[in-house]
Amino acid sequence: MSHQKPTVLRVGVIQQANTDNIADNRYRLAGKIRRLASEGAGLIVLQELHDSLYFCQTEHVEMCDLASPIPGEPTEFYSAIAKECAVVLVTSLFEKRAPGLYHNTAVVFESDGSIAGKYRKMHIPDDPAYYEKFYFTPGDIGFQPIDTSVGRLGVLVCWDQWYPEAARLMALRGAEILIYPTAIGWESSDHDAEQERQRQAWITIQRAHAVANGLPVVSVNRTGHEQDPSGLTNGISFWGSSFVAGPQGEILFQASDNNEETAIVDVDFSRSEHVRRWWPFLRDRRIDAYDGLTHRYLD
Repeated sequence: MSHQKPTVLRVGVIQQANTDNIADNRYRLAGKIRRLASEGAGLIVLQELHDSLYFCQTEHVEMCDLASPIPGEPTEFYSAIAKECAVVLVTSLFEKRAPGLYHNTAVVFESDGSIAGKYRKMHIPDDPAYYEKFYFTPGDIGFQPIDTSVGRLGVLVCWDQWYPEAARLMALRGAEILIYPTAIGWESSDHDAEQERQRQAWITIQRAHAVANGLPVVSVNRTGHEQDPSGLTNGISFWGSSFVAGPQGEILFQASDNNEETAIVDVDFSRSEHVRRWWPFLRDRRIDAYDGLTHRYLD
């Protein structure tokens, strides 16, 4: 690729509340992408499954009609926006690979509109209101960073963010930044103190990935309340709190927990080099003693 990679990357973050109107969700996203690009963003990151409501609150086979092949109509839409705005764009789409075979897939578009690469979500949750195993086949293309004109992106998705192994493998393959499109929130039965513990744990684990790997982290979450179509629960209030952290876990930006927000955050890639010299965790890893990590549990 002929582009000169920037030392300081201007990262655009879009935290949005969604409706059941896919066209309107895209229209609003496109407007925000255009505005962030006009303000100098070189990389823009969207939240998980940003085209629709978070349909995994229930298990209904007709929801699979939302899935599309890659390439397909959704990728054509986001390709055109990336090209128009000359930005690298990280999207999160419901991929139809074959009838009855679907993935939760992040697609990265180069600034010329081409697909730079994709990542299929590896860790699939199955919790009340997050019935993702019903819809998504676990990813099968591994933890492979995606090369773009703005850097090598370690793109992961939501539930992946709880696993240090995923962040580490991206780092070991040369990722320059870790990126997490996300959809996570509170169920109404949790009391306030428990809700805050959950949100803080989510922030803390990702900041720890930044520290452990000496890399910046970008995490972009949904916001707003989405009803449970079944009526069995009171739905999910997505907790927003999208943030960008530097390679020592320092918070460079954090959005509110309940409002739509956009932001541009300057990320200095040169800091990762300095931090890794001060804290050479990769140097001191005992790779001769980690065989147990490939086991489910050590009895």
